Amino acid sequence: MRTVLVLYLTRKLDFDDDTATVLYHTFTTLVYFMCVIGAIIADSWLGKFRTILYLSIVYTIGSGCITLGAIPTWDLDARAMTIAGLLLIAFGSGGIKPCVAAFGGEQFTLPQQAKYLALFFSMFYFAVNSGSFVSTMVTPILREDVKCFDDDDCFPLAFGVPGVLMVVSIFIFIIGKPLYKISAPAGNMFVKVSKCIWTAIRTRSREKSINPREHWLDYSEKRWGRQLVDETRILLNVLKLYIPLPVFWALFDQQGSRWTFQATRMDGDLGFWTIKPDQMQVINPLLILVFIPLYEVAFYPLLSMIGIRRPLQKLTLGGIFAGLAFVISTIVEIQLESTYAVIPKAGEAQLRIFNGMNCDYRVLSNIPEHEDFTLERMSMFEEKYLSVKGKATYTYTLSPNSPEPDCAVGMEQRTFEVEEEKQISYFVRKQGTNINLLRYEDDTEKSSKGYPMFRVLGNTATNRTVVFRDIDSSDPFDRHKNGSYVYDLVESYPSDYEIYVDGRLTLTYTMRLGGVYAFIVSDVGVESTQPIIVTEPNSVNMLWLIPQYVVMTLGEVMYSITGLEFSFTQAPESMKSVLQGCWQLTVAVGNLIVVIVAEAKIFDEQKWEFVLFAGLMFIDMGLFSILAWRYKQIPLKTYNEEDDPNATLPIDEKDQSGLDNPAFKKSADE
Repeated sequence: MRTVLVLYLTRKLDFDDDTATVLYHTFTTLVYFMCVIGAIIADSWLGKFRTILYLSIVYTIGSGCITLGAIPTWDLDARAMTIAGLLLIAFGSGGIKPCVAAFGGEQFTLPQQAKYLALFFSMFYFAVNSGSFVSTMVTPILREDVKCFDDDDCFPLAFGVPGVLMVVSIFIFIIGKPLYKISAPAGNMFVKVSKCIWTAIRTRSREKSINPREHWLDYSEKRWGRQLVDETRILLNVLKLYIPLPVFWALFDQQGSRWTFQATRMDGDLGFWTIKPDQMQVINPLLILVFIPLYEVAFYPLLSMIGIRRPLQKLTLGGIFAGLAFVISTIVEIQLESTYAVIPKAGEAQLRIFNGMNCDYRVLSNIPEHEDFTLERMSMFEEKYLSVKGKATYTYTLSPNSPEPDCAVGMEQRTFEVEEEKQISYFVRKQGTNINLLRYEDDTEKSSKGYPMFRVLGNTATNRTVVFRDIDSSDPFDRHKNGSYVYDLVESYPSDYEIYVDGRLTLTYTMRLGGVYAFIVSDVGVESTQPIIVTEPNSVNMLWLIPQYVVMTLGEVMYSITGLEFSFTQAPESMKSVLQGCWQLTVAVGNLIVVIVAEAKIFDEQKWEFVLFAGLMFIDMGLFSILAWRYKQIPLKTYNEEDDPNATLPIDEKDQSGLDNPAFKKSADE
């Protein structure tokens, strides 16, 4: 669903790129924040099986909301339905995320089935990335290649198919219930650790001067016991290393937002196939499936030869790779800038003059740096950087460069009027025996879909029918509009077009991704149709995104897998679930960083935002290196009831009523 989300937000719900980025990463933040809530619900109340079941239903309802909102004929409030759907999906997906793998792990008896447990987790990780690979390929196809509800695409299908598959998965999950080993909820370690820390803080504030302790957590020993205090201390020692981790996820998750928007400004044409912008995300899961075995047999042995053996060294290198990926994306963005439309800023205006006559004209004006120039036949003059405050008026005279009768025009002085932060265009056409200049406000910005945009400028004696016929499709575009000579700007598909005027073929032309075109149709003198490129089409191929995806995935495998492995080996057995939740929280905080940066709108140009994130990542890894260098593992002691009477107490404080709970008795017995 996330594969096509940002494109749906911009193309159908009309959010701008920054707002769509904020919504995308806010949604991702909620998903990973809800992982903690899901773990608490499962461990303290419902158990993992019922949590997965109930929250999967919530997820499906959310998917249904987005799907129904995307159906245009139902006339629902699509924005409200989408926001409601995303909230439900965040709660459902985030809630089941920490439970699924753990529930699978509970099916095995340890240590007898340890090798099968390891095989299960490998298959589970492979299945997740295989699913990601297939969905990232198929969902964009459902979105763009299928037409529904009289639209040129089909977002309802792209959202609906995953929703239907989720319903199927729920039924499969329920059918397997007789085969599952289902454990009763035994209390949540998150809650216990939080209360232990809170007790220590509260008690220390009262007793610091009269009862000094070696460590501030020792103040909770009386209430929670020596074992929990020591294990919490070990947990916090590991969590200090987590402080820099969110920055990595801030970079990593932009594959689905900023990098997807970057792909829409590129050319996906491979000759035999056109890549869709959202399909570029398929590279990540595909490379993961390739890199995981390669790391074990090749990459790690090579790194070992140059002295990179310890987990924290590998984790640091993974973060550096992420920073390098954004350096590469910055270089790509710089190359793309030459194809972007120039939009007038404060203090600037733009002027374009389209000559619809089959005559060259000499123009004398007081336009700065353009006092005397030639306006060639069937062509365009433009000045993108006029210094203007408010409005400005320029005078001009036109005189034909040839004595042809159709070019006759008086030498009287006329005016151009431009406005600050606007693109003003004039169309020169014949009116009677003289010429007339039609003024209109132009728009040269590329389509948010990446499709070509074009308008027709008609210099004809009478209104005539102008038809664009896609050579690869039987569906023509009728661009005729009664009483109009400057036709509306419209969006079309990248393809080869035959252009007919009153049924006569006048031009065959290729419109490419991202281009903005004007077609001058004239029957004055010689009948002709002339294409003009107003904004250059996308010229940088989408395959140039592959290096940044490769480097980012190299970093992900080293950063994510190594980080989790290190954390789990350092933490006490009872704290591993807490660490899992804290790891998910680093993802949530990372996405929150993107939301803050995007909402702040610090930069006008995307390349500087990429530079900011690359710089943050390198500084972050410098901080992490210092923390890693100072890190020392705290040895874990072995406890029994004689050493610590609280060692086997249930999760919920020392509340005697809690001991009557069968689940707590079972936990204590174990």
